[in-house]
Amino acid sequence: MTSSTTTGRSARRGGERKSKSARAGVLFSVPRFHRYIKKSTPKSRVTMSAAVYTAAVIEYLTAEVLELSGNAAKDHKKQRINARHIFLAVSIDEELKKLLHGVTIPQGGVLPHINPFLFKNKSSSDDDSQNAQKKKPSVLKSTSTVRAPSVLTTKASSTAAGSNKASLTSSASLKKTASVNGGAGTSSA
Repeated sequence: MTSSTTTGRSARRGGERKSKSARAGVLFSVPRFHRYIKKSTPKSRVTMSAAVYTAAVIEYLTAEVLELSGNAAKDHKKQRINARHIFLAVSIDEELKKLLHGVTIPQGGVLPHINPFLFKNKSSSDDDSQNAQKKKPSVLKSTSTVRAPSVLTTKASSTAAGSNKASLTSSASLKKTASVNGGAGTSSA
């Protein structure tokens, strides 16, 4: 008699018992999310569909991060995903980057970035120096007279002959500029 009652009950239920997660088709625990949502909002009622929706969203985000970080681990020829791979995955994907904008991932490091200025080749820097040397003589030929900077002349004129130091400074700078120009166009001081 007892066997007939247990058989009848299982026949009425319609087969095996399924968990709420299995019925919803998600891997994350629906009752656990339901409990967490109820704890976070104690005064309001929470339906089971809210827990299913939350579990599905969290499962999708987890799958997305795991897929991208797995690709980053493969790129670095590693078998395991570590925090660096998760950080790179989040920073590459625009939507995840926007979602996790203020989040710091411990042991994640920084994005690899080298200023393009530092990538100049030797051949291009040699070309730049040759171009600069070609330009300098043409500029110097166009200016025939060498003038002292106005700061030095005003110092020399303001001190007149009272200070020998200012006049030595201005005459030394004139000699340097004259030697750079090849001695052409020296001015009298």
